[in-house]
Amino acid sequence: MKPSKLKFKFSKSLTGSALSRYFSFSALYIAQGIPEGILFFALPAWLAMNDKSPVDIAAFIGVILIPWSFKVIIAPLMDRFTILSMGRKRPWVIFGQLGLILSFLSIGFVPDPLNNISGLMIVGFSISFFGAFQDVATDGMAVDVIPEEEQARANGLMWGTKIIGTSLSLLVGTALINSLGFTTAISLLSISVAIIMIVPIYFTERPGEKIMPWSEGQANTESKSNQLKSWTEILKSLYRVTKLHSSLIFVVISFVSGILFGLMDTLLPIFTVQELGWTNTDFSQLFSIINVIAGIFGMVIGGYLVDYFGKIKMLTIYLGLITAVIAIFAFTTGLWANTIFICGFMFIYYVLYIFLSIGIFASGMQLCWKTVAATQFTLYMALSNMGRASGSTLVGILKESYSWEVVFVVTALMPLIMGVMVQFINFKNHKKKVDSFKVLDHTLVAPHVIDD
Repeated sequence: MKPSKLKFKFSKSLTGSALSRYFSFSALYIAQGIPEGILFFALPAWLAMNDKSPVDIAAFIGVILIPWSFKVIIAPLMDRFTILSMGRKRPWVIFGQLGLILSFLSIGFVPDPLNNISGLMIVGFSISFFGAFQDVATDGMAVDVIPEEEQARANGLMWGTKIIGTSLSLLVGTALINSLGFTTAISLLSISVAIIMIVPIYFTERPGEKIMPWSEGQANTESKSNQLKSWTEILKSLYRVTKLHSSLIFVVISFVSGILFGLMDTLLPIFTVQELGWTNTDFSQLFSIINVIAGIFGMVIGGYLVDYFGKIKMLTIYLGLITAVIAIFAFTTGLWANTIFICGFMFIYYVLYIFLSIGIFASGMQLCWKTVAATQFTLYMALSNMGRASGSTLVGILKESYSWEVVFVVTALMPLIMGVMVQFINFKNHKKKVDSFKVLDHTLVAPHVIDD
């Protein structure tokens, strides 16, 4: 497919400029990454550094991951209701971003956080809820305004910038927590999330839309024609496409991928701090450097590799390599004391993790029926996040009964299972079946994108 030409200028409407699209969605993903760097990495490492048990830490991560499973409920709500004069998804983006700012700021005021895991869980749950809200709205807006030929590159940029945001948040946040204290550190980081609010306020989805409800403007004709108006048809169409063979397989793959990511994200800070004797600063610095580099790789070549070689081939390669890397690590305990070996393992894993994530996102988008693309894509991601919560909780359960070697071996089984299952996905047959669907109501016509 011939790539669209990038206009090297900003347009106030996202449909008016590819540069505006890339900038806006990258910024919104950075806004997601900053709180996640603190919640999922800095806090677990900080808790581990202060001798909290793996069970407590895994329980904390498991709880804060739960709201990400609610995305499947949130997405149809956004498809059904909106302030159409401000765009189909942009009002929800603004709402989610505002909630993310306020909830992230509030975690800094949890009293005695080291001895108040329950308090951290409650506020962390709130941050994740609004983070998921903003994520669903952002993805839905991306489906509406990003042309198909830009999706792989956009996914690479979005994932890359999110990883960089997460990594820098972890690095800076850990340094601030250790030097200035928990409350001050979170307050300073909240400012950066607040600044990004300028992006969804400034950019409209389409020309002529209102900036805010009280501003001048009106609903775009295309938005009116694409807006879904029936709960029944949304659910029927979602069921119709999800029950297809390849889609069902991808549902399972999404969940298992979440287990893999949840296991690795939870066990690495605990393993390096409590087993290897690192400090939380050691872990955060290494993790941040590795992920910034990996994020750049994802931004530069991640999307292109998937486009050039094909999704199934690249997913198979990534999953095979991840299985091998984790399995080899599990059986080379004699090298665990070697810092260079640990750094090499983490670097290879996180580069492959980002590339795999880009491939999974791109595959999920291709399996979506444009009629209900936002809701269907969110279903896949919600299942992945359910898997993450399960994987995080599984770390505590496994570590209570087994050695770290066994924990890593169990983790290595996840990409192996996915690698086998991905061979049964057939994009061509899936597309033929989707193309044969007859839309029963004209309000469910697939969204069209205004190209450059």
